[in-house]
Amino acid sequence: MKRSFGPWLTGIAILIILGGLGTVYWFDRDKIEEGFAEGNGRIEATEIDVAAKWGGRVAEILVAEGDYLESGDVVARMDMQTEKAQVAEAKANKAKAESALETAKAQVYQRKAEVATAKADLARQQSLLNVARKSDRRIQALVKDGVVSQQDADNSQGDLQTAYAAYRAAQARITAAQAAAEAAQAQVAQAEANINAAQAVVERLEQVLDDAVLRAPKPGRVQYRVVEPGEVVAAGGKVVSLVDLTDVYMTFFLPEVQAGRTAMGGEVRVILDAAPRYVIPAKISFVASVAQFTPKTVETSNERQKLMFRIKARIDADLLRRYARYIKTGLPGVAYVCVDGDKAWPDRLAVNLPEEIK
Repeated sequence: MKRSFGPWLTGIAILIILGGLGTVYWFDRDKIEEGFAEGNGRIEATEIDVAAKWGGRVAEILVAEGDYLESGDVVARMDMQTEKAQVAEAKANKAKAESALETAKAQVYQRKAEVATAKADLARQQSLLNVARKSDRRIQALVKDGVVSQQDADNSQGDLQTAYAAYRAAQARITAAQAAAEAAQAQVAQAEANINAAQAVVERLEQVLDDAVLRAPKPGRVQYRVVEPGEVVAAGGKVVSLVDLTDVYMTFFLPEVQAGRTAMGGEVRVILDAAPRYVIPAKISFVASVAQFTPKTVETSNERQKLMFRIKARIDADLLRRYARYIKTGLPGVAYVCVDGDKAWPDRLAVNLPEEIK
C-alpha cells in the first residue's frame, strides 16, 4: 500500500508559517512606537538618616526594618537621666529667683513707704522751722526794746538752730530713703534677670530632652537600624536610616540623541516588572549634563550614539502620598519618554492606576 505524504507536508508548512508569525509577533510586540524612547531603570527614593543631635546612650529603638512611618512618629529615645536632673535643678533655681523677686518687691514697697514718711517729716520740720524763725524775729525785736531779756533772745536763737538742724536731718532721711528705694528696685531688676536666666536654662534643657526623642521627619520606610539599644553614639550619630516616600523616582539611561530631545518637566510613563498592567505617570526632574558611560573612542556618528545620559523621572507627590504604604524601592521597570512633543501617548502607555490610588 502506497503512503501519501501530501497532508503531512501541508501540516508542517502551516506550522512553520505560524511559528514564523509568532516569532515576528514576539519580537515586535514590545517594539517602541516612533517618537518615543525607553530606558530600563529601578525605583529609587531619597534616603534620610535619623541621627542623635546630642551624644549619649540609646535607650530604646521603637521601629524595625521595613516599618512604615508617618511624619512625626517616634523612632528612638536617648537616655537623658542626667539632663532630667539638670532640668529639675534649673526649675528649682527659677523658683528661688521668683521668691527673691517677691522679697525684692516687698523691699521696694517698704522703701517707698519710708520715702513717704521722710517727706512728711520734712514737711513737719519745715513748718517748725518757719515757726522758730518768726518767733526769733519777734524776740530779737523785743530785746532791742528791752521787753525781754537777752537770755530769752539766746534761747530763741537756740530753738531756731535746733529747728534748722531737724529740717536738715529730715532732708537727709529723704535722700537715704530714696537711695534705699532705688537699691530695692535694682534688686527687683536683678531678681527678674535671674528668673529669665533660669527660664532660659530650663527651656534649653527641655529642648535637649525633646531632641532626645528622635522622630521621622517625613513619611518613610525603615531601611536599617544602624545601632541597637544600649549603644553610645556621638553627636550627629546615625540611629535609623529611612527611605523618604515623598521623593520617589526612577533612574534610567538614554542615548545621546534621545536624551538631547528630552526636557525638564517632560512626561514619562513607568511600567514596573512586578505590575506590568499598571502605567504610572512621572515627570523628568533631572537630565545629566555629561555622559555616564562613554566608549574609548568617539570618532564616528555611530559611536556617538553609544553615549548614555542619566535621567531621573520623579513620581508625583500626591500620588505617592496616596500609595505610600505600598511603595517599595529597588523594583525594576521601564521608563517611556516622548521625544516628539506632537505625539500622543499610545493606548498601551495611557495612565492606568489601581482603583485605590486613582
